[in-house]
Amino acid sequence: MFMALMTLVFIHLCALITPGPDFFLVSQTAISHSRKDSFYVVMGISCSVMVWALLALLGLNIIFEKMAWLRQVLFILGGIYLCYLGLQMLRAAFAKKSDQTPAALILPQSGVLFFLKGFLTNLSNPKAVIYFGSVFSLFLVNPKLEGLHALLLFIVTIETVIWFSLVMLVFSMPSFKAAYENAARWIDGISGGIFTSFGLYLIGHK
Repeated sequence: MFMALMTLVFIHLCALITPGPDFFLVSQTAISHSRKDSFYVVMGISCSVMVWALLALLGLNIIFEKMAWLRQVLFILGGIYLCYLGLQMLRAAFAKKSDQTPAALILPQSGVLFFLKGFLTNLSNPKAVIYFGSVFSLFLVNPKLEGLHALLLFIVTIETVIWFSLVMLVFSMPSFKAAYENAARWIDGISGGIFTSFGLYLIGHK
């Protein structure tokens, strides 16, 4: 049982540290906003991970097997949302002037909206769809972990909070913020391009 749990911890960590929309959103928010704002994003992502884990417990992999079109629909909807975020960042990058405050241009100044940004970004993340619809579901049928599903849910949620909190702390350091102030347009432009590329890939994914 212990080895099975440690395997889950390791695999989930590998899924987390692979750069994707969640990572770029947390790092970009931490650089351009306060730690409090970026922590709302982290909480949104973590709550979305909890939702995905609950869906896996309810048989997400079986649903995808019976309704193959549903995964494609989720990819398209997720792609549209990521394109929306990317275009927002690109618009902010092109609109920036030296006397403007970067934080006012990218994300709204509201804890609830920061939370929703994180929640919806993870919900539309193709990594989450694939991971919880396949890899994570394998642990649910492991006889060694029978009766420990609530613990699995707790582990993946807390691990997500810890990892993205570390990302938030690193990218909110003064040195990163100073670099952002000197290259705000480039950073936001690149971030916007990455999000838009993710979105277009998902929309065209077969």
